[in-house]
Amino acid sequence: MSAVTAVSFWVLAVLAVSSGVLVFLVDSMARATYALAVSFVAVGLAVSLLGLEYVGVVVVLMMVMEMAVMAVFMVMFMGMNPALMPMSMVHGNRTAVIASGAVFLLLGGGALLVPWPVRRGVPAAEPTAALGHALMGSHMLVMMVVSAVMLATVVAGIALAAPRGRYDRFGDDLDRRPPDDPQPGGVGR
Repeated sequence: MSAVTAVSFWVLAVLAVSSGVLVFLVDSMARATYALAVSFVAVGLAVSLLGLEYVGVVVVLMMVMEMAVMAVFMVMFMGMNPALMPMSMVHGNRTAVIASGAVFLLLGGGALLVPWPVRRGVPAAEPTAALGHALMGSHMLVMMVVSAVMLATVVAGIALAAPRGRYDRFGDDLDRRPPDDPQPGGVGR
């Protein structure tokens, strides 16, 4: 591993941990979502630096898409700008600290005390390709199609579930003035 790769890995590791901590320090859901996205992208890039480009790219793509969908749902269902609404991102703080400490001790103890198996055989010449085949095998095309179908299903379900569209309040010809708002109020009223 070259010096540039090693320094890049440690910079990404610090960025991943610090932005992960920011998830619990910021005061809005949108900022927490963006901090979590930065953390996952840093993890994906760090994994790519370790020679597992396939896994790194999958982590980056999956997490960026997940965070984008989460941000869209927040704006859609919260009815206001979530970036401007302060709120606590920590709930049940004492219970969470106790539970996470216990899990850390359990997993750390397991990692140190369990006898690890000895490698049998030799590693694959292309570890990224071998991991991709082990994870997906012949189902890669199916998974790529299913992900697009799932996104289209979510968007279509939301469009069908909405009782009114964005411009319904202006009428069929968009000429109703003033608009027929279901809830009075708003800017300038």
